Amino acid sequence: MKFSRSTTTKALTSVLTLGLLAACAPADGDGARAEGEKLSLSVVSLVPGSEPEAFAAFDERVAAFEAANPDIDIEAEEYEWEAATFASQLAGGTLPDVFEIPLTDAKTLVANGQLANLQDEFATLPYADQFNEELLEAGKGEDGEVYAIPAKSIYGVALHYNRALFEQAGLDPDSPPTSWDEVREHAEQIKDATGVPGYATITASNAAGWQLAAATYARGGRLQEVDGDAVTATLDNDATREHLEFLQAMRWEDDWVLADTTLSWETANQAFAAGQFAMYTSGSDIYNTLVENYATTGEDYGLTAIPLEGEDAGVLAGGTMAAVGAQVDEETQAAAVKWIDFFYLANLRDEEQAVENARVRAENDQTVGTPVLPIFSREQYETANAWVAEYVNVPLEQMEGYTSVMFDQPVVGEPSVQGQDTYAALEVPIQSVLTDADADVEALLATADREVQALIDER
Repeated sequence: MKFSRSTTTKALTSVLTLGLLAACAPADGDGARAEGEKLSLSVVSLVPGSEPEAFAAFDERVAAFEAANPDIDIEAEEYEWEAATFASQLAGGTLPDVFEIPLTDAKTLVANGQLANLQDEFATLPYADQFNEELLEAGKGEDGEVYAIPAKSIYGVALHYNRALFEQAGLDPDSPPTSWDEVREHAEQIKDATGVPGYATITASNAAGWQLAAATYARGGRLQEVDGDAVTATLDNDATREHLEFLQAMRWEDDWVLADTTLSWETANQAFAAGQFAMYTSGSDIYNTLVENYATTGEDYGLTAIPLEGEDAGVLAGGTMAAVGAQVDEETQAAAVKWIDFFYLANLRDEEQAVENARVRAENDQTVGTPVLPIFSREQYETANAWVAEYVNVPLEQMEGYTSVMFDQPVVGEPSVQGQDTYAALEVPIQSVLTDADADVEALLATADREVQALIDER
């Protein structure tokens, strides 16, 4: 995922004033607020550049939260997480009180003492004992207490494709590829028939390595081995090598892949939405972003399972956690957990909240029903979907290639130690095979493996 700090926007500016905001948050964390003053809670809102309808839906939810919590004012900030800048933002105290982080990052941030301990407030949630244990564990410290809470969505990486380009190439959009060989064959047919690259992969930032990790898992490989405290980098493995050679062949033998080495998570989504390539892999929830940021209508959108090959093949699963900075005072921490409960989780646990959220999103042309993996259980996930069935507006019939197997495919978590460093180290090999016909894949992976192992050993 890519994030970048952007301008601060105020949700519901018509009802919030700068003077009021200045009086709200106790700067020294002593909890001293004058009688009648509201607590100001800053939270992340949407990715910069999101459509006005998305902000309208967000603002409605803010208004509902403030109505239910009249002592709290929400200050919303546009936000994207970006590996290159997040650490300095967190250290500099410029993040909102409630921010989002990848699952991979929580353990490191907790170990560094950078996240607030939310255990006491978390324990008051009526569903605190019903989370998927593996997900919740990602947000716990060595003391077993909760510092980050699974939120927003949990995804499995899947294959996204442009149905219109499939049709223009004479391919059946209801029969998407089920193997990597078929991905290559479809890419060839699409490029030959339309001139549009049949396939693309994210090539810039840590997201490039994130998607190479997904392909590695899908081909039966892994990027590290953990045995107690012993962690071994395994970037130099057959599956990663095989996928890099696959990309290299698609670039230099076929010329069916988009040869853009600046393609970030954001620009890949933008290019896909604009029909500049036909297929790519990303989280199963990316359709939300395509609609929220690029006004995708869904008519040409298709979603299917990432091809799995090899004995230990699995789907890379990841997602988002909500967290609070360690410097935030206890009163604000309590307000933060109320917001996390309301904005991220009540939609999955409370029928009234789920229906209201779905109504607001649907009326503002935002997605309802995009397939994701459960934060709690499959049963709760399906129950919550049933509550909002009348508002579901995503093209589920065009997502059956994924939804028909999403609970059957083996799921594998992201690298648990130095995860972002592992992703960063894979950027060079990806860019090399797309820019150099003679790139030495084995040497590139050997170098990346050594670099990551050194970082693991230094931790």
